[in-house]
Amino acid sequence: MDKRSDKTASARGRRSFLGTTTGLVVGATALPLLGSGSVKATTSTAPLTAAEVFGPFTVEPDDPRYGELITGNNQRWVGSPDCFQMVGSTQQVVDAVQAAVKTGKRVAVRSGGHCYEDFVSNADVRVVIDMSEMDSVWYDPNMKAFAVEPGARLLNLYATLYKGWGVTLPGGRCYSVGAGGHICGGGDGPLSRRHGLTVDHLHAVEVVVVDQAGRARAVVATRDPNDPNHDLWWAHTGGGGGNFGVITRYWLRSPNATGTDPTTALPKPPSTVLLNGVSFAWADLTQARFARLVKNFTGWQERNSAPGSPGVALSASLALNHRSNGSVGMFAQVDGDVANAERLLATFVTELRDGVSAQVQPMSGSAGEYGPMPQLVTAQRLPWFHSVRLLATNSPMLTNPTLRADHKSAYHRKAFNDADLAVIYKHLTSTTIDNPNAMLLLLPYGGNINAVDPTATAAPHRNSAYQALCQSFWSTPGEDAENLAWVRAFYAELYASTGGVPVPNDRTDGCYVNYPDTDLSNPAYNSSQVPWHGLYYKGNYARLQQVKARWDPKNIFRHAQSVTLPS
Repeated sequence: MDKRSDKTASARGRRSFLGTTTGLVVGATALPLLGSGSVKATTSTAPLTAAEVFGPFTVEPDDPRYGELITGNNQRWVGSPDCFQMVGSTQQVVDAVQAAVKTGKRVAVRSGGHCYEDFVSNADVRVVIDMSEMDSVWYDPNMKAFAVEPGARLLNLYATLYKGWGVTLPGGRCYSVGAGGHICGGGDGPLSRRHGLTVDHLHAVEVVVVDQAGRARAVVATRDPNDPNHDLWWAHTGGGGGNFGVITRYWLRSPNATGTDPTTALPKPPSTVLLNGVSFAWADLTQARFARLVKNFTGWQERNSAPGSPGVALSASLALNHRSNGSVGMFAQVDGDVANAERLLATFVTELRDGVSAQVQPMSGSAGEYGPMPQLVTAQRLPWFHSVRLLATNSPMLTNPTLRADHKSAYHRKAFNDADLAVIYKHLTSTTIDNPNAMLLLLPYGGNINAVDPTATAAPHRNSAYQALCQSFWSTPGEDAENLAWVRAFYAELYASTGGVPVPNDRTDGCYVNYPDTDLSNPAYNSSQVPWHGLYYKGNYARLQQVKARWDPKNIFRHAQSVTLPS
């Protein structure tokens, strides 16, 4: 275990970052008992004593803070734990896990709260360890890597890496997603077609695990194949959260990085990007025009899915909103530093519009998860971090804490065929639902993501062209039935030929573990004979089970779709 694991810049949190390359040392003061708490330290570059670290705080049902904590972002799921443990250091996590194990209480972990299912806000969970205030990012000279705590929100992570050292991580768009769950599930985002998944840059991970004797301890596992804990590192390169232990720290460093200069430890983002956002009115989209638009988009993704293809610098999404929204929207981003950026964008837009006579309009309404961006109807060149902030903070569906939602994902290797397009059109124009926030999102994938062997990391989907995400957002419990029915019927018919799910074959390639969907475990919705873990992990599941047996032999860390112990 790293001797500085209780040092933590987390008391400084997102309000500052450490620009030095000298290590910090923890004071020897004993940690306070769970529930005693302490005042969070002010911004400083001086070493923190253990007493100055945030927490630990215990929040029980009679505490006014409890109601804030019983849900994450998806209001469909409401928990009722005995307590929340608000933690600020690795040792506090060890103590919290040990206390739960000793009393036989089911434990769950939360960082950003964006889990799509009820894995945390669940009636069986008695103790929730809340990591949201362990949110620091700094350069660790001993590891020659960037240390990231699980509560760090993506926008703050990007800001610290970029403003401090001019580097970034190819992660997701939504600002409030926590690093804790995002990275270990193999997170991807607008720069992934050039730089791969987040886990392709994972150098090491610190995890609080529980052994066969019920003893909680912190373990550091690295990319080094000679590390005796290497299997635990591998399991966190796409194995998902809540399976093996509590992640208390990541270290990020690209596998090809050399030397000790932090400015070369992770990818450099482009200095500028070209952004273009357009929409097409549903009133202008006949079924033939709609089918041509979607076929053009998915065909381009397929043709440009190989590593090093000319299109890897372009990342595009197509938001196929339900007809009640009034329009569908396309958003594209091109790395501005490539020599042919303008031509690449222009060629893509020309191919997208080929044979589609509908008029191009500004994105004046919502387009999938994005809010209006009418100014981008004419492509704009912006500084890279300007674009990050624009997109990160313009996701009202993802960041609204009052909404309910359902999500179903798929990886696709090939463009949609005519039968697929007919199903998509049917459900997006269905009158069984009247919800402008119901949609099918087509998201970028492929490129240099596909340069990695499927077994090199636990993230196995290394031969796909794009992701499809069928989802709906709504406000009240009274709308649950119609929205769930619509999402389920749409997904079931789209993949009807393969048992209602996108099984790994020559056209589809399973599902994304960071978009969990418990319907995949239900034979009423998955009749494919491919189990849920075959959709998330493919051939890597047996190896994940062996890691589970070694590091969580008592199955302390579990949820509805957690990795199971081998039979």
